[in-house]
Amino acid sequence: MTVNDPQALAEVTAAFHAYERALMADDIAAMDRLFADSADTVRYGVGEVLYGADEIRAFRKGRGGSPQRRLGRVAITTYGRDFATANAEFFREGSDRRGRQSQSWVRFADGWKVVSAHVSIEGSAP
Repeated sequence: MTVNDPQALAEVTAAFHAYERALMADDIAAMDRLFADSADTVRYGVGEVLYGADEIRAFRKGRGGSPQRRLGRVAITTYGRDFATANAEFFREGSDRRGRQSQSWVRFADGWKVVSAHVSIEGSAP
């Protein structure tokens, strides 16, 4: 298995940044295209636990947009040609508390998709 195949790494990095742009613009359609449309897709957020693409879509439609943020360190790694992880630190506007985002990406016939995501803020209470 090749770790960080240059072409796969470039593709998933582009998909990661496309998702970040869509998140900051509250482009729900673009976010939906970048998450796997499956009952097996999972997203754990700062205050929510979502199982399946339908729950994720409903959450996005109801929240009124993501808090604005800037990215800190980003680490993207591909494993073979069809699986990748993306881990990012972020800082919400008006806060110096660090947030963390982890995503698992899989290459499908129609492109790279997030199949699992976890978002947290340092110091958040359960």
